[in-house]
Amino acid sequence: MVSEHFYVRLEQTPDAKVLVISAAARMAGMHPQTLRQYDRLGLVQPGRAAGGSRRYSARDVALLQEIQRLSQDDGVNLAGVKRIIELEQAVALLQARVRELEELLDAAHRRQAHMEAAARTYGRELVPVRETALVVWRPPRKDDQR
Repeated sequence: MVSEHFYVRLEQTPDAKVLVISAAARMAGMHPQTLRQYDRLGLVQPGRAAGGSRRYSARDVALLQEIQRLSQDDGVNLAGVKRIIELEQAVALLQARVRELEELLDAAHRRQAHMEAAARTYGRELVPVRETALVVWRPPRKDDQR
């Protein structure tokens, strides 16, 4: 029987949920039970394998290290850590939305500049036309009479 091994470069796939709890705990410098506790508290959301076991990503490990830093070095309790994480995630989403809107605005400015340039180019060739209206009268149909 041939054993196939494959390796995932975590730097290239930071969101891939491929690490078992023991590997993630070792990488984060924590006990696996701490990771289970953080999962129960909603501080980190590991993926689940088919059998229900937890799977962590490189981004999860970095988050675990940040949780540890905030709680141990800065003295923030776990409720405060959770709130900080939520706020940082909200800020990241808002920053992404701002970048998206700035790109849309830049595209609108480019379109406007293109249209203004086209209007300057064709402005000499256009002749103003007086607006007229055409009104068509039709006698009412029998269905329309009340």
